[in-house]
Amino acid sequence: MTARQHGQVRVMKPGLSVWLSIVIVMALVAGVVPVRAQGYPVRPITVIVPFPAGGASDVVARIVTNQMSRTLGQSIIIENVSGAGGTIGSARVAAAAPDGYTLLAAAMGSHVAAPVLTPNVKYDPVADFVPIGLTAHSPAVVIARKDFPARDLKEFVAVLRQQDGALKQAHGGIGSSSHMACLLFTAEIGAKPTLVAYRGSGPALNDLMGGHVDLMCEQSVSVAEQVLAGSVKAYAVSANERLATLPNVPTAREAGVNFEMSVWAGLFAPKGVPAEVIAKLADALDKALDDTAVRERLAQLGGAIPAHAERNPAAFDRFVRSEIARWAPILTAARAEK
Repeated sequence: MTARQHGQVRVMKPGLSVWLSIVIVMALVAGVVPVRAQGYPVRPITVIVPFPAGGASDVVARIVTNQMSRTLGQSIIIENVSGAGGTIGSARVAAAAPDGYTLLAAAMGSHVAAPVLTPNVKYDPVADFVPIGLTAHSPAVVIARKDFPARDLKEFVAVLRQQDGALKQAHGGIGSSSHMACLLFTAEIGAKPTLVAYRGSGPALNDLMGGHVDLMCEQSVSVAEQVLAGSVKAYAVSANERLATLPNVPTAREAGVNFEMSVWAGLFAPKGVPAEVIAKLADALDKALDDTAVRERLAQLGGAIPAHAERNPAAFDRFVRSEIARWAPILTAARAEK
């Protein structure tokens, strides 16, 4: 600090008040992030579902986030940004501001399969996201149009093997869970139906109910109601035991078909979101999954509630990495056959 006196420049030492002001400003700057995290959320949160409305990821996200919003004291808005096996919506979240107000309701299709099967994906499923928690597990159900002639899974498999490419298999896009589930099922039975891709499982299911395609493999949370209503015909579930929701649908193993898998869904934030914010979101998710109404609704749809040990961010991160490692060789082989 300087002052001019009689044509000379005199250096002045900063007074106590100046130093005190500097210290206060530095303290405020240093405390910006913690204060924001403590007050989070102060406005509505947007959750991007990278698939169309009506699909399994959408259904689970709406059930869970509706309860989370009550814990957080803010509205949670679901926005469907579909296309390219879930990569368009996922890329949007990866590029979003890391403030906790834009989240991703992802699934194994968008986080495990699409990065392998979809060209030029603009995100890394591990490096570009912070896991919040697992929201649900759901076995797949092998379904067909309601007038499909086969009476049980053995007859269904026989028809698939016989007609092969003459039958149309719908799926929600390359890398979607409906694509992955039937990939395993048809490989196991040695059939190669003609694949028909849609912008999400919802539109694919609509066309199946309309009789425009022949078969599909989709999560129980998306198709249980349609099966019970007789809108589609169910032949098997990929669980190790029958579902309470669909007690008349056998497991694939009962018919001698080795088809067992569980489709999962979870919440992610963009990389860089403060740890305090992730902790608040994880806590709200944990409480939502313990809510009686949420548990009953997911159970009605055939979904399974993750155990407490599976829900936390660290456990979910390990799970996602293990799923990527498990599916990578299977999906790489499928891509080579295209």
